[in-house]
Amino acid sequence: MTFSHGFLEGVASIARQIDEAAIERMATEIGRIRERGGRLFFLGVGGGAGHASHAVNDFRKIAGVECYAPTDNVSELTARINDEGWDTSFSAWLEGSHLDARDGVFVFSVGGGSRDRQVSVNIVNAVDLARSVGASVLGVVGRDGGHTARHGDAVVVVPTVDAKLATAHTEAFQAIVWHLLVSHPMLAVKPTKWGSLDAGPSR
Repeated sequence: MTFSHGFLEGVASIARQIDEAAIERMATEIGRIRERGGRLFFLGVGGGAGHASHAVNDFRKIAGVECYAPTDNVSELTARINDEGWDTSFSAWLEGSHLDARDGVFVFSVGGGSRDRQVSVNIVNAVDLARSVGASVLGVVGRDGGHTARHGDAVVVVPTVDAKLATAHTEAFQAIVWHLLVSHPMLAVKPTKWGSLDAGPSR
């Protein structure tokens, strides 16, 4: 069996196992955030930061949700890291954005954060801040989901089918899940360009 075949078999296995009910809960919760005039803040580091930027675009443009990602503002984020430290970089940014109960925090993380293991503590602090003000916590995470899965309102934990590929599979499915969400009839308010072209002329 080639590596490519094994990787894609893992993708197929995850697709069969992933918690569809959790995704539906996410769609419902994001719809509620939009209805109450809240904002959605996407948090991630590394590949998750890239996902956050892309998701902000899609949710704003396709789903009509007001969204932001702290990693898109490099000047402010790095100033906070330099002056106050990495661990509070996201929570301080959210405090500066006056995060409140109307809003939601959406996490892209492989481990979901762990204070005990000192991994992604900036995500842990952001989740704790969201809980303290009554904001919704959503996410797509891997492994056991960490702090995000334990304290989130609607969180998808990507099943681990091969520990060596947990990061690659988790980050791949983060993109799948958010594209599913912005395509969901509950959330989509505007067609994508190619979707509208492929639909052909109206009759």
